[in-house]
Amino acid sequence: MNTLRPLLRTVALLASVAAAVALAQAPSPPRLDTRLTPPAKGVVPIDRIVAVVNDDVITAIELAERTQLVAGQLRRGGGQVPPADALQRQVLERMINDLVQVQMARETGIRVDDATVEKTIQRIADDNSMSMTAFRQALERDGIRYARFREDMRNEVLLARLREREVENAVVVTDAEVETELARAAKERGGDAEFNLQHILVMVQQQANPEQIEVRRRRALQALSELRKGATFAEISATYSDAPDALQGGNLGWRAAGRLPALFLEALERLKPGEVSDILRSPNGFHIVKLLDKRSKEKAAAVSQTRARHILLRAKEGSNEAELRESLARLRTRIVAGEDFAELARVHSEDGTAQKGGDLGWISPGETVPEFERAMNALGSGEISQPVQSPFGWHLVQVLERRTEDMSEDRRKLAARQTVRSRKADEAYQDWLRQMRDRAFVENRLEER
Repeated sequence: MNTLRPLLRTVALLASVAAAVALAQAPSPPRLDTRLTPPAKGVVPIDRIVAVVNDDVITAIELAERTQLVAGQLRRGGGQVPPADALQRQVLERMINDLVQVQMARETGIRVDDATVEKTIQRIADDNSMSMTAFRQALERDGIRYARFREDMRNEVLLARLREREVENAVVVTDAEVETELARAAKERGGDAEFNLQHILVMVQQQANPEQIEVRRRRALQALSELRKGATFAEISATYSDAPDALQGGNLGWRAAGRLPALFLEALERLKPGEVSDILRSPNGFHIVKLLDKRSKEKAAAVSQTRARHILLRAKEGSNEAELRESLARLRTRIVAGEDFAELARVHSEDGTAQKGGDLGWISPGETVPEFERAMNALGSGEISQPVQSPFGWHLVQVLERRTEDMSEDRRKLAARQTVRSRKADEAYQDWLRQMRDRAFVENRLEER
């Protein structure tokens, strides 16, 4: 399922934002002064450019706002906040990488409409059991402008769609790879294990010379040295790591053994919970991993599955949500009147399943985004939904059949396929992001000061 299942990882990205309101439900800690040049009392600071990224700029005020948010997240996670200058440099690097991707997304026609942004924020507020009014007040009490938060959420969805299109949809998993993964899981000692870990990446550019590689290696060694001396992993990640999750403490969460590179697995097998690895070298750079916990996978059980198909229309430049909904409504009328769903999906659907007539195969609970799953679950066999909006666009959904049985073998194969896909997508994304950054024109004026 090329479109819906990858969003499970997208939603995980947005889940971390919920921490931004947690402070409103507890006493407020002292705030980090992230202003680059503290103004005298009663003087309004003048904004300035701290980075140029192709044709766009990042300003000091934008950097200060983002640094304030990250510092609060680090405190709430129980970590020590790095020195202000180190944190600012790291936050700026993240903002530069994000802006490079946002530029590509916009230049290639990816858009996120206001309705999707509002639904995303509403979901975060609901997860915190707060009304939208209370949510906005919580952000403001923590010094976070709602307009800035809203644009950050728009960009999160934008980047998730870009990653899906440029990286995840290009990942191909063969039956041979699935069989290899199943054999590996049965043979290897860690095959039935899952690891909860944190990760630091000191990235090395693809065309780096030996001197540049040595500089990056020393940076990784400095990070490891500080960890050995007792610094928190979140603090060192925020200070040194080039990974996308650096400012979330480098948390990778629970990962199945098969989803991890062999390089990581070999190191993790030698670690006890709480221990940190030595420096690990990969084509992308230097890595440090910390094992938080380890557990066995849950056994597969009998599940209720739905076989469904859909037609997806995505938002494009010059179109709007009403037009997409109306287009799908017309397609629905044609299908109800007797036209073939599969043929219309092949002609009109903008999903990777179009050539299969929109067939999504057998879907287990939790494998699709909530909006799609709710609409699908409300349908009887053969029924066609009204137009349904999800973060990907607008869908027509038809349920073909349902079953409830012991899916242990099928689920093992599905899990193996998803494991291989996730591992290949993670590796491809890191390589793609590095190439994107290498091609961009970046002038970091913060480093010049």
